[in-house]
Amino acid sequence: MNAVHNFLFTLYPYICLAVFLMGSLARFDRDQYTWKSDSSQLLRSGQLRWGSNLFHAGILFLFFGHLFGQLTPHWMYEPFITAPQKQLLAVIAGGVAGGICFVGLSLLLHRRIFDPRIRLTSHRTDLAILVILWVQLVMGLATLPASLSHVSDPQTMLRLAEYLQGIATLQPNAALVAGIEWHFQAHMLLGMTIFLLFPFSRLVHVWSGFGTLAYVLRPYQVVRSRRLNLPAGQNQPQRHA
Repeated sequence: MNAVHNFLFTLYPYICLAVFLMGSLARFDRDQYTWKSDSSQLLRSGQLRWGSNLFHAGILFLFFGHLFGQLTPHWMYEPFITAPQKQLLAVIAGGVAGGICFVGLSLLLHRRIFDPRIRLTSHRTDLAILVILWVQLVMGLATLPASLSHVSDPQTMLRLAEYLQGIATLQPNAALVAGIEWHFQAHMLLGMTIFLLFPFSRLVHVWSGFGTLAYVLRPYQVVRSRRLNLPAGQNQPQRHA
């Protein structure tokens, strides 16, 4: 069991990250026509509008909350907020965002499964990734009671943060995760697995979403007028280049 534990929390994260990065690059290079979200809005838009907006709002907050909340070293936020206060803030904010995301994802999953036209046009990977995300979200929400009980003694949160920071700095320490409640460990492993499956699913369109941020920084488009040599008395239209 120690060998399995060490593999899952030492090597497995890097396998998932390698497949995530290299697989995304390979798919973009070889199969750009599949690089899309496969929207089914034309078949039914009402439930999609609510489900998609709630899901994306919740999942983006959860993603960046986990990213900055777990990868920020304790000494950086300690002058401004204590560890128990940060734990309580994470429980409240994560619970609200998780609830919003759960409603949206449940609407999307219900739409995919119970609408006959959408079910027939859906790939198996579409349903699979939605189910995996739904299970991951439920597991995350299930950790909230335990996280709330840790507010007075946030050692579990600090250990998990230290472990993830070690992964980011290529200094993994699986011993930090040993002894932590099983649902925290399962939630982390399933999260890693989502990164592993990312390049093979419709989730690759997330890269395009982040790529659109470059549009804000693009230079202005220069439009110049050009006069045409027309006979006298005729209007000279302007063309934009």
